Amino acid sequence: MSVTVSVVSPSGRAGQDVELPDEIFSAPVNVPLIHQVVVAQEAAARQGTHATKTRGLVRGGGKKPYRQKGTGRARQGSLRAPQYAGGGTVHGPQPRSYVQRTPKKMKAAALRGALSDRAASGRIAVVSGFVEGDSPRTRDAMAVLRTAIGLLDARPSSRVLVVAEAEDERTWKSLRNAPGVRLLATGQLNTYDVLASEHIVFTEAALSAFTGQPIAPSTDQAAAPKRRASKPKADAAPKAEAADADAAQPAEGAEPEAADAAGPKAPRRRTTPKEGDEQ
Repeated sequence: MSVTVSVVSPSGRAGQDVELPDEIFSAPVNVPLIHQVVVAQEAAARQGTHATKTRGLVRGGGKKPYRQKGTGRARQGSLRAPQYAGGGTVHGPQPRSYVQRTPKKMKAAALRGALSDRAASGRIAVVSGFVEGDSPRTRDAMAVLRTAIGLLDARPSSRVLVVAEAEDERTWKSLRNAPGVRLLATGQLNTYDVLASEHIVFTEAALSAFTGQPIAPSTDQAAAPKRRASKPKADAAPKAEAADADAAQPAEGAEPEAADAAGPKAPRRRTTPKEGDEQ
């Protein structure tokens, strides 16, 4: 089932309806796959620079606390043993990498599933632009954003993800400091940010670049091409009059119609030449 959304203009009015590609916004949602991809993405974001000192790395503790025998206490070899305060840590975290290998096809399928889930809930919006003119303006951009997601509050109560092209400086400067708004370029769109946001708003240029195809209007509102009425040629009337005149005139060597209407003519009598006539 195709998803249709209305394109919102910078003036706040809804424009033409466009159909989102079914292969991206109507894909099956695989929850275990999405969970695996999100876990891998969060794991890759970890720095992995944590470190603790073992008893061999803690400074001090070279002298034996007390003699081995005769005290009645347990034998001890160093004050930097783990059971002492200030001693080393046993099996503590060490610097490591948490990166998990995730195939590209899995990431793409998870992103399609997350976008399809938001599209099925009616949380995908498309705008032609956020600001009119050449100068950025946060107030106008936020007004367009509220119209696109259908909120009348002065500030969105939930997180909104805006996807714009990296070259769109007016949109980035207008919304980069807006509260509750997350800005991403087309190539940075990922599963985690889609799931962490309640609404996803695309610009027309970003949606076209992300899907790899131009935005097509909805088939319901696509106007059929109008046929131009054929205009009569200027020389049609003179040609028709000339044709009528030719039809009215009898052909060369033909008898007039009036004579035919009067009746059949008598056959001509052939006269033989008389004798003595001059040849």
